[in-house]
Amino acid sequence: MNIYLLLKTLHILSSVLLVGTGLGSAFYMFFANRSGSVAAQAVVSRLVVRADWWFTTPCIFIQPVTGIAMAYLAGWPLTTPWLALSLGLYALAGICWLPVVWLQIRMAAMATQAHSQSQALPPLFQQYQLRWEALGYPAFVAMAGTYYLMVNKPQLWG
Repeated sequence: MNIYLLLKTLHILSSVLLVGTGLGSAFYMFFANRSGSVAAQAVVSRLVVRADWWFTTPCIFIQPVTGIAMAYLAGWPLTTPWLALSLGLYALAGICWLPVVWLQIRMAAMATQAHSQSQALPPLFQQYQLRWEALGYPAFVAMAGTYYLMVNKPQLWG
């Protein structure tokens, strides 16, 4: 296997893990937050934070390293329209993801504390939940757009 194919394999596997973990985590957290069960919210939010650290974070670094290396090996300048746009969408997703991580950590702490004290969640939890969702939608759309650009490599302009 040559270096390009090795990078491509790592790039594809890490992209699947990145988006798959994100979508799966969002699915479970979204529905746990609507369950009315503080215990479920405590468990799911704690596991979502763990999944982000274990799976999402490493992939966030693997993606640009392998992608830029493949672009270099293939002779594609980073200013190639589909590539530049995909990098911009990836950056947008990252800009959304950073506050999401902070929100998830805070939500997990609030849910764990409320559950351990047999209390309801504080109103701040719902505010964080709404922000978490509001940031998640554009991040998901940006990643879907990135996938489209990576697979199809369309000529966009120029």
